[in-house]
Amino acid sequence: MKKASPPEVLSMPEQCARIIDTLIEKRKALGLTQKELAVASHLTQSVIARMESKKAIPQLDTLLKVVDALGCDIEIKPV
Repeated sequence: MKKASPPEVLSMPEQCARIIDTLIEKRKALGLTQKELAVASHLTQSVIARMESKKAIPQLDTLLKVVDALGCDIEIKPV
């Protein structure tokens, strides 16, 4: 019988981690708690905490809600 291998752990891309770090800095600069940001972005506090801990790559719609609640924009540029 073949032994089941553990699920593959995907690392978060560096660019995504930098975006999250920027959002954390902005939240703190505005003096918001994770709970307050969650309410403002129509998400749960656990979603904000999971995103900020970088345990999961956030979906685009989640990022857009957070960015909007923080009064920021996401800019996409060709590289």
